[in-house]
Amino acid sequence: MPKILLVEDNEMNRDMLSRRLLRRGAEVLIATDGAQGVEMAQAERPDLILMDMSLPVMDGWEATRTLKAASETKEIPIIALTAHAMAGDQEKCREAGCDDYDTKPVDFARLTGKIQAILGEGSLK
Repeated sequence: MPKILLVEDNEMNRDMLSRRLLRRGAEVLIATDGAQGVEMAQAERPDLILMDMSLPVMDGWEATRTLKAASETKEIPIIALTAHAMAGDQEKCREAGCDDYDTKPVDFARLTGKIQAILGEGSLK
């Protein structure tokens, strides 16, 4: 059962994604801002982080850079989730240290494929 940290400030997105991930067999941890996401990643060491990029307190770009700069969290894969779908946004996410990128609204089948590509086939039911 993969442990996934969902860092998302929008309650509807958080609820939808967490319920669907739980149904697919993941353990889901939730943070509602970037600073809380960094703290939870350091304490819980999830297998994967789904990082909204537009977050309060500390945005997803800064949270990702912080996690990738720390030796204890730099190996945790991060998938950026963002409504920013303009040219250059994917590169900006990768430059911050994200391992992959997906746009909102989230296409759950596509996101599941990206999660399984990182964690391995069969990581989600």
